[in-house]
Amino acid sequence: IDDGTTPHGWGSQEFDDEGRPTERTVLIENGVLKSYMVDRLGSLLTGYRPTGSGRRQDYTFAPTSRMRNTFIAPGATPKEKLFEGIEYGLYAADMGGGQVRPGSGEYNFGVKEGYIIRHGRIEEPVRGAMLVGKGPESIQKIVAVSDDLETGPGMCGSLSGSLPVEVGQPHLLISEIVVGGQA
Repeated sequence: IDDGTTPHGWGSQEFDDEGRPTERTVLIENGVLKSYMVDRLGSLLTGYRPTGSGRRQDYTFAPTSRMRNTFIAPGATPKEKLFEGIEYGLYAADMGGGQVRPGSGEYNFGVKEGYIIRHGRIEEPVRGAMLVGKGPESIQKIVAVSDDLETGPGMCGSLSGSLPVEVGQPHLLISEIVVGGQA
């Protein structure tokens, strides 16, 4: 979900930088693509309805479709239940920086704080781990979503400058993901 109307959200505005009212845009629901973040030019090129997502750092930049307050909606699974039945895995407790290639959906994100999961229990810490994959493939591997949504302020940089945003998600259980890094 990308929501420009979240009360007190860092990426909230009443109107985007093209004068259109912001809105709550459901991007993906139950693994199905529902909508896009669309600015005026994107609407003209694609025929999709504008979503109040045209943003820019200041008047020296042209507005483009940009995130506002972007998050995964909470599910119904308590966080503690996510670990049950995991024979061996990685718990990424705190994520670091990373990047996404918009055209392909390829991503890599650093794990600032991580732990090995053995037999459903959080065990020893790990460091230097990176999560690598393709967004469309990883989304299809989500097995459960916890009920503990947390969001926080951040900045998003792109061709139209650096903008305040809010991002977040509940804990997710993903059946498999590529983990890289150094020992």
